[in-house]
Amino acid sequence: MKFEEFKSGTYKNQFQYKSFLPSKINHQWTWDDPRINLLLEKAAQTLGELNAFSRIVPNVDLFIRMHILKEANTSSRIEGTKTDIEDVVLDESSVYPEKRDDWQEVQNYVQAMNEAIKQLENLPLSLRLIRNTHRILMTNVRGKHKTPGEFRTSQNWIGGSSLADAAFIPPNKDDMSDLLDDFEHFLYNDRIVVPHLIRCAIAHYQFETIHPFQDGNGRIGRLLITLYLVSNHLLIKPTLYLSDFFERHRGAYYDSLTRVRNSNDLGQWVRFFLEGVIETAEKGKTTFAQILKLHTNIESELMNLGKKTDNARKLLMHLYQSPVVSVKQVESILGVKYYSANELIKTLVEINILEETTGYSRNRVFMFKRYIDVFKE
Repeated sequence: MKFEEFKSGTYKNQFQYKSFLPSKINHQWTWDDPRINLLLEKAAQTLGELNAFSRIVPNVDLFIRMHILKEANTSSRIEGTKTDIEDVVLDESSVYPEKRDDWQEVQNYVQAMNEAIKQLENLPLSLRLIRNTHRILMTNVRGKHKTPGEFRTSQNWIGGSSLADAAFIPPNKDDMSDLLDDFEHFLYNDRIVVPHLIRCAIAHYQFETIHPFQDGNGRIGRLLITLYLVSNHLLIKPTLYLSDFFERHRGAYYDSLTRVRNSNDLGQWVRFFLEGVIETAEKGKTTFAQILKLHTNIESELMNLGKKTDNARKLLMHLYQSPVVSVKQVESILGVKYYSANELIKTLVEINILEETTGYSRNRVFMFKRYIDVFKE
């Protein structure tokens, strides 16, 4: 199937509305547009450069958690949560009550991503893994009553307040089984020759069009991009997330998906997707470079702490994963008494590594803000 000859699907009459029945995707794909070839080459190059950082950065896994936290927060913000990255790095007890529901949604996303990455060691990227991931994502948060981990058995819609004024009505539940079977086979069909980045772009479009869950489809669809790239070894570590690109170009993102359905223009969606991969990978490279620079600078600063240097280094290794601590946590992390923990924190505040965030005299919380700021740019 050529992109230029692609027919996106048909509208199917239901009771008092029309649902969209997308064309199946599990077949060979080609295109005539040379712009796609250039973008594909550039995207593969920037992914390779991003992967190089995963190889050369010491203890790279220390920094992966913050990448996932940023993605979880950004992807959740697209769906309406109002947390900042400074909120989501906190323990629940330190989060303002009015933000705790949103905080929990972000934590669920982190847990869902981590569990899915772990399951990829034993499971292919499949409908089973997708349902498992959705169950974790939707447990005990908004949408918890909308059958977490189960594909929908009723009609849903996008935009508007009802089916009568919906912006888009995905396929009817009776059509979903065949569509999902086709979608799953396309993910790992090695009998067709389709570059992985092209396959990933088409799969994301198809998943968002099928909209197989009652809630949480957007977050799962964005999460699937990273899972696909990891499962097919285009990413060594889960370091590329397109949610930031989609949020900054939100109108263009939704318009691009709609244009496929309304105008059969799959090529423009693939170009938009590849541009997102390139821009996001470039930002990822910049983030890693800033982390390395920060790490080098802080190592120099720690050299001047005398006897406190070893404990300060140990604490920093923890802070690169969880950049917020209390004195009590430092006691536990380092196995020291309160006085030593408090004195070390006081020193790190004085040299601008930690910053007290509560303003309280008790139950104080200290943030590694210079590190968090790297992920805000």
